[in-house]
Amino acid sequence: MPTGAQAGPLVGYPPHMQTRAPGPVDTGRPPVYHERLTMPWWWWPLSLGVTAIAFAPLAIALPGPGIALLAVPMAAMAACLAWLGRIPVTVTEDELRVDDARLPLRYVADAIPLDASARRDLLGPHADPLAFVIQRPWIPGAVQVVLNDPADPTPYWVISSRHPERLAAALRRG
Repeated sequence: MPTGAQAGPLVGYPPHMQTRAPGPVDTGRPPVYHERLTMPWWWWPLSLGVTAIAFAPLAIALPGPGIALLAVPMAAMAACLAWLGRIPVTVTEDELRVDDARLPLRYVADAIPLDASARRDLLGPHADPLAFVIQRPWIPGAVQVVLNDPADPTPYWVISSRHPERLAAALRRG
């Protein structure tokens, strides 16, 4: 998948999402809201510990290169954890940015904070297949962003958030 710094049309996306978001633009003003959907801190030692235990027999069996071989799966696990927690959610004065997707706030009809059970219901039995979803299972809260754009077939966005009330308030304020 291309990075957010690349530009070009995105086939099948609504008009306001037809070009990729450029990198963060420094307007001199801080964003209204910013959050990164990172992993819980305790996943890092747990995952790296399990990886070390799983590959320790290899390090013991190969005394010379064993320790160096142990570094490879440890680095791969650290890279996976960092990659999974890379998604930023930012609300500026005029748009919502989630990873490389952008939504102008003029298309936001409502922002509804969701607790874990409401999120599960919205993503399960009451899910709309056209919805735009950025969901992280380790984050219990979310925000449903209802859209008001007749040209867009996407009815709403569902965005995971550790602070759904603050994110919804920032979206409504815009």
